[in-house]
Parts: sequence; structure tokens; C-alpha cells
Amino acid sequence: MKKGIIIIILCAAGVLPSYGQQNVQFSQYIFNGLSVNPAYAGYKEDLYLNAIYRHQWAGFPGAPRTGGVSADAATGRDNKVGLGLQAMFDRLGPQESLSLYGSYSYRIPLDAGNTRRLCLGIGAGVTQYAIDGTALRYTDNDDMTIPLGKQSVWVPDARFGVYYYSPNFYAGASVMDLFSLYTDASRYTWKGENYATIRKTQHLYVTTGGMFTLSENLQLKPSLMVKEDFKGPTSIDLNAFLLISQRLWIGGSYRTSINLWGKEQFRDLEKVDAASAMVEFYATEKLRIGYAFDLTLNQLASQQNGSHEVSLGFVIPSRKFIIRNPRYF
Repeated sequence: MKKGIIIIILCAAGVLPSYGQQNVQFSQYIFNGLSVNPAYAGYKEDLYLNAIYRHQWAGFPGAPRTGGVSADAATGRDNKVGLGLQAMFDRLGPQESLSLYGSYSYRIPLDAGNTRRLCLGIGAGVTQYAIDGTALRYTDNDDMTIPLGKQSVWVPDARFGVYYYSPNFYAGASVMDLFSLYTDASRYTWKGENYATIRKTQHLYVTTGGMFTLSENLQLKPSLMVKEDFKGPTSIDLNAFLLISQRLWIGGSYRTSINLWGKEQFRDLEKVDAASAMVEFYATEKLRIGYAFDLTLNQLASQQNGSHEVSLGFVIPSRKFIIRNPRYF
């Protein structure tokens, strides 16, 4: 009975208007900036392949499951152009989405050694949003607002970003879901009922971080990300990693929500806090294997068994270009 009630609540949350942040966020986004900024495309300059899968709130009925693959590389004269491609799926209870985005970045060199660049990026893509009526549990068999099967709609969208990096510092900003500013075409309608969960709002990401040498075989990488959708609480990620002998990353992050802009409706809202522990290991110079475990620190903690996230990164070196500086970001 308890699990049944939780499923109903979760499904209801999926089809009612939501003012919380909607975009998927991976704990290991630090190792694949393309997921939060199209201007990141081509940063590693060689062809970089990445795959990731996240099982959030393990043990919780209808919990989110998310996965994605991406590829990006630099091309053109002096590698001034970055190209990227990203596919992602997300499932939360009866709600599903499948997206495909292409990214383009123009990478402006700021020094003769190509160690500092300012990158301007744009992205465009399409997302299929779906609701599976067969996954819903309800008491009124004659409720005409519930789909009898799976219903879906395709929605186009765009994103824009700016990214600056040097060997020991980076900073970026991006705006996702740009089309939501001008159209409500993503709203899914079923028999006269509007499901606003299908309609996303724009998201702003601001990221920054640095790299500090502590000893010959030990380096520290702190970073920060602020995520804002202007309707829900502001999300802040604080991250810190140690790089050991250029092969092993060990670190963690703390995520919290704050009422940054003094939004009246969130004045008494409980903070959504979570902590992550992460390990990234370079099995070879080309292959990275990563794992993250997230633990929710609010009242939801007792209802689930944490979140698990695994990722793989693989670099295919370019014959025409040799990277003179390590890519830490």
C-alpha cells in the first residue's frame, strides 16, 4: 500500500505543473562539459567519446533513470571549430524523454601557444516527450484525462554558451531550452488537458574552476556550478578533486538549493541537499572509467538507497594535432 501511494504521488507530480528545475544534471558533468555548455565542444581537441548512466534514488518506485552518449572534437585551421553530438534519454515514472543535440563552437585563440581560448557555442536539437498511460495506477477507470497508451510529441529547441579556459582555470555560462522563451509548442495536450511537465523552462548554468599543484604527484581541482531556472530554487554545486599521479581522480561534491533571488514562494521551502563521492580512473592514457555515489541529505534519504552513476570516456587522438597541455577541465 505504501509503495502504491508513492507511485501515485510520483506519477501525479509528473503530470502536474512543476516549478522545480527540470533539466537532467549528472554528478560527473565535470568530466564532460558538453552536457551543460555547447561552447565546450572541441575542448579536448582530439575526438572524445563519452557514455554515462545514472540510476537515481535506488529502491524508490518510479525513480529517475538517465543515460546518454556524446562525441566532440576540434577541427578546421588551428582547431578553431568545435563540433559535438549528444543523445540522451530520461525516464521518471510514466514520463519519458529522448533527445538529440548538435553543438558548434568557435574557439578563439588568445595566445601564440594555444593554451588559452575563448569559445562561443550554439546548439540545436529535438526532444521527444512521452507519457505512458499504462504505467499509471488510478482508482477511477473512467478518468478521461489519463492516456490509455503511450502518447508523445517532438519539440525542437536550442542552446547557447560561452567558455573560457587556460591551463589552470576555466569559466563558462550557458542558457539551455531557449525556445521555451517564445513558444508553448512543447505543451502536450490530451483530451483538453494540458500537461505542463512537458513544457520546459529556460535554464542558466554558470561554471568555474581551477587547478592547483600541491606536489609533484598531487594536484587539487576545486570547481563551482550555479544552476538557475528563475522559477525554482537556485541550485549550487561545490566540488573538489585530487588528481594523483595523473591517473586517479578522487573527490566529491555538495549540492544545495538556496533562495538566491528572494522568491517569495520559496521563503520557507526546505533545502534539497545532497553529497556525492566520485572516483575517476584512467585505465590507459585514452580510457577513463568513472563512478559516483550520491546521498540525499534531506527527508527523502530514508526512502531510498542513494544514487549510482557510471561513466566512460575515450579519446581517439588526432594525427594532425598534438596537445601540448593536459586537458584538466
